[in-house]
Amino acid sequence: MSAGSDAAEIARSASFDAVRYASVWEDADVLCEALAPVAAGGRLLSIASAGDNALALLTLDPMEVVAVDLSAAQLACLEIRVAAFRELDPEACQAFLGVAPARDRARTYAALRTRLPADAAAFWDAHPGAIAAGLIHAGKFERYFHAFRRFVLPLVHGRGTVRALRADKTLDAQRVFYETRWDTRRWRALFAVFFSRTVMGRFGRDPAFFAQVEGSVSARILERTRVALTAIPVATNPYLAYILTGNFPREALPRYLRPEHAGAIRARLERLRCVRGAAENAVGPFHGFNLSDIFEYMSPAEHERVYAVLLEQAAPGARLAYWNMLAPRGIPAPVADRVRALTDESAALHARDRAWFYQRFHLDQVRAEGGAPGPPRGAQRP
Repeated sequence: MSAGSDAAEIARSASFDAVRYASVWEDADVLCEALAPVAAGGRLLSIASAGDNALALLTLDPMEVVAVDLSAAQLACLEIRVAAFRELDPEACQAFLGVAPARDRARTYAALRTRLPADAAAFWDAHPGAIAAGLIHAGKFERYFHAFRRFVLPLVHGRGTVRALRADKTLDAQRVFYETRWDTRRWRALFAVFFSRTVMGRFGRDPAFFAQVEGSVSARILERTRVALTAIPVATNPYLAYILTGNFPREALPRYLRPEHAGAIRARLERLRCVRGAAENAVGPFHGFNLSDIFEYMSPAEHERVYAVLLEQAAPGARLAYWNMLAPRGIPAPVADRVRALTDESAALHARDRAWFYQRFHLDQVRAEGGAPGPPRGAQRP
């Protein structure tokens, strides 16, 4: 989920002056697997959002990751993560971000502040409460899940049942648990209210992000939730863990926070560049694109225009990865001869996508003759 496109209707109507997403709610493992064939030594364009997946892409050993976003607040989330990765050891970094307890995050921030760009420092200077509480909890979307966890979930299931849901078990056992203990009438009724278009628009996503959505929002999310709780392992799912417990436990960390990736990410931070603006304004060529779910905020005509512009910045054979949550958006007809949908691969990835809200994961590949010319892969690697 992102605020990264220059779709005119979103830029005018949505608010970008606060942190909407303090974490990235898209599965970085799915994303990295999708872009791995084109990433090593190449240039990647990524929607910044909170920065988790832009950092995760560094594990693929690209020449450069260009992280773009319309929101200065979201870019500030990435910039402070970069400073924390650069200056802190992995345990201290997790504590500062809010994954683990910390005694004095304000003091840590004072030390990191000198490594921040002026605009990012100014943003966090104005939000000391977010620093003190831990940055991964600072977003509107995270507060929405906090309200769900505090006020809605206890009306449906007790703490013991919630713990039992997350316990390590086989997929068959997960399915039985869901059908016999979790999927109650009260669960379905309260879910329908809390994840309705009205409630999500007021307390979770910006209402402008529903402009292109038709039909029931809650029914589609409920069905995807059933899949997540029955067909995808629950014990190691960081997104489920955060929603149900309010944090990422050690056994369910997002990719960018796992200890095995800390060294590679830290060593490659100089390859990451933050740019405020629209994805389609970034200068290519790019070999891989992490486009989040930007297309579903756009009208069909705007989606068609932006997709075509992005293709002009794509190298031959480049891959474009993006999600649809509620509005269907794929390859626009006018450019269908230049791109092919990797349907089987994207379906297989979507089947194990732990950020389960999305109805579909798209992976498109530019045909060999359909991309923009550019420098050889790996040239001028930092």
